[in-house]
Amino acid sequence: MASPLRQSSAAVEEFELGSGPVRQSVLKEEASARGVSIKLDGVSKRFGEKTILNDLNLSIEPGKFIAIIGRSGCGKSTLLRLLAGLDGISSGSLTRQDQPIAGINQDTRFMFQDARLLPWQTVLENVKIGLTVDKSAEAERKAYAALQLVGLADRAKEWSSVLSGGQRQRVALARALVGHPHLLLFDEPLGALDALTRIDMQRLIERLWQTRGFTAVLVTHDVSEAVALADRVILIDEGRAALDIPITLARPRVKDSGFAHFEKLILDRLLTPAEQSGTSLDELDFDI
Repeated sequence: MASPLRQSSAAVEEFELGSGPVRQSVLKEEASARGVSIKLDGVSKRFGEKTILNDLNLSIEPGKFIAIIGRSGCGKSTLLRLLAGLDGISSGSLTRQDQPIAGINQDTRFMFQDARLLPWQTVLENVKIGLTVDKSAEAERKAYAALQLVGLADRAKEWSSVLSGGQRQRVALARALVGHPHLLLFDEPLGALDALTRIDMQRLIERLWQTRGFTAVLVTHDVSEAVALADRVILIDEGRAALDIPITLARPRVKDSGFAHFEKLILDRLLTPAEQSGTSLDELDFDI
């Protein structure tokens, strides 16, 4: 039997198109759910005397899929929080559609590393949090459809607290997608999933992004994931964009020699010479 995620292609179509009056409603939403442009001009972010982002310049076109990579502590998650309006910049200019980002925008959705579900709510009720629909029946229909997309429609009435870590992340993904965002921010949301489910979810995210046209910014430590999903991969180092590579591979991405070329290009810049040569810590001479 195919996995729930592999059965979700039909659910994508149902969620996107529906039928009759519902179809017209969803198509109107689709027309408005287009990506937004983002521009950072000399952006810095400091916490006390510690500078996390330093004079960062970056431009993102509407509807593009951007992957942000870098070592732990380089400022990747801080950058996402700035784009979401959860934190303010210390200096520089940060705009969305040529307007300053000042606070949270209702058309932005953020998927965190942890699911952040409400344990006293059912799975369905957690997904409905991502909606602004007033009519209960319409909200429930959309929430069910989003759960079908991530293979969890059969768990809709269960308490979120009984789900596994991977299942909770899939509920969080459904909650992020259900509102048809213009800007969707991912902070390593697939890290808790097993390898096969992660691949299925990557394909699902890509399909929904292509259909809905939202702007996507993904933070990940997985270079392969970045190359598989992104139009551009940006490496943050010492608070700046140290590398900005357009991924010119056709979609859907195939892990061939071209794919390996982009992986190597990024890893060569990301890894130290010792890491590239496979030198272990035991082989290094530390002067302590």
